[in-house]
Amino acid sequence: MALELRQSLKLSQQLVMTPQLQQAIKLLQLSRLELQQAVREELEVNPALEDIGEETAEEETSPAAEASTPSIPEEGPTPKEGDGLIDRVDWEYYFNQGSRDGRMQRDTDDEDGRPYYENTLTRRPGLTEHLETQLRLLDISDAERETALYLVGNIDENGYLKTTAEEAAQALSLPVEDVERAIARVQTLDPLGVGARDLRECLLIQARERGSAFELPLRILADHFDLFSRGDVAGAVRRLKLPKEAVKEAFQRLVTLWPKPGREYSGDDVQYITPDVYLFKVDDQWVITQNDDGQPRLRLSSYYRRLLTGDAEGLPKEDREFLKQKVNAALWFIKSIEQRKRTIYKVVESIVKLQRDFLEKGPGHLRPLTLRDVAEDIEMHESTVSRVTSGKYVGTPLGIFELKYFFTSGLNREGGEEDIASKSVKEKIREIIRAEGESKPLSDQELMRLLRNQGIRIARRTVTKYRAAMGLLASSRRRKQF
Repeated sequence: MALELRQSLKLSQQLVMTPQLQQAIKLLQLSRLELQQAVREELEVNPALEDIGEETAEEETSPAAEASTPSIPEEGPTPKEGDGLIDRVDWEYYFNQGSRDGRMQRDTDDEDGRPYYENTLTRRPGLTEHLETQLRLLDISDAERETALYLVGNIDENGYLKTTAEEAAQALSLPVEDVERAIARVQTLDPLGVGARDLRECLLIQARERGSAFELPLRILADHFDLFSRGDVAGAVRRLKLPKEAVKEAFQRLVTLWPKPGREYSGDDVQYITPDVYLFKVDDQWVITQNDDGQPRLRLSSYYRRLLTGDAEGLPKEDREFLKQKVNAALWFIKSIEQRKRTIYKVVESIVKLQRDFLEKGPGHLRPLTLRDVAEDIEMHESTVSRVTSGKYVGTPLGIFELKYFFTSGLNREGGEEDIASKSVKEKIREIIRAEGESKPLSDQELMRLLRNQGIRIARRTVTKYRAAMGLLASSRRRKQF
């Protein structure tokens, strides 16, 4: 068979993502803070892009206003006519005492006498820092302090010591008695109970500091901790041969002790969220307002625009191409941001229309909603809606919610009624448990029966899953023991 070469033309279509489309998609899925960072990076690399500050916008006046306003002579030297711009500037005036006339010198950071906001920020000390500070203030030997500092480094976020005395002694090449003495020293620090090796020791440390009122509770912890951990008041009465009321009162005192003393210092700091969109109800209508506070206002540089339209012929070819590229990139960037705002507005508008009962009546009236429902309503693709709802927040009269909060699965209802959202079912379970009696809490089976009486078709295992997801205990652990 002979081999031959041929040339042929073939016409086909394929979807190609242009750099501009990729940029628009990237900006669409950015959060508020990420968008601010992206804008700052673009301003650094693109000279044709400008940020219109609020002060600049306020200072800009119309030519008519400037013409009607009489000129007021400023302080300082008056430039002579016919001189060049640089020659007319009195640099001695601006760099020396001339520009300071009428202004008081201050050593503070800001002109109004207040320090910068960044200089007032602080953070809460952690558990390790809190313990180390106390150890440095104690009048102890350097060897004991070094041993105690080593032990503090082995305390977890709950305040428990996660190493034994033998392991610490081997690591530090010290006698076990010295390590035990350092452990006892650490257990005297604040918060009470820190440095304990188990729950029993943690509660014993706290009970010893409570005085004579904890004499019986201390005895129960020392000799009958197994009964206390099970909440067995009757068993403790039989062993101690004391009245039931006295034993019950001792149990009630013990439950006031804190089993995790380190949690006070190991909690995460509060994270503040700035919504991207606000919802307000005005005359029975929901008004959508986008939050532009802190977002840069961009525009195309007038200098580069004039340079490109008027004086581009005098520039070299490479400079003209570079200028066109940067101007086009600036235009596309501004257009992508405006497109992002319109898309977010459309998605929020659709959510308001489909979840109006939730906004007016509360979380119990959240209806099932999927990304496809919103995508079909605004005639966009599901992936676009997913990008818009990722990391975006809306401020409502009920609080601040992530846009993904409004999308939830549903459960069938009997009698042909409209499906109910799973989050609404969770709120109903929470309300039922909140209203139950402490002596006879409802089991998951009883919760399922109550929900079915309301027309919600749900299985017991689903009730268990929803209850656990909300952090609610089982009925056996919700029962008040004493």
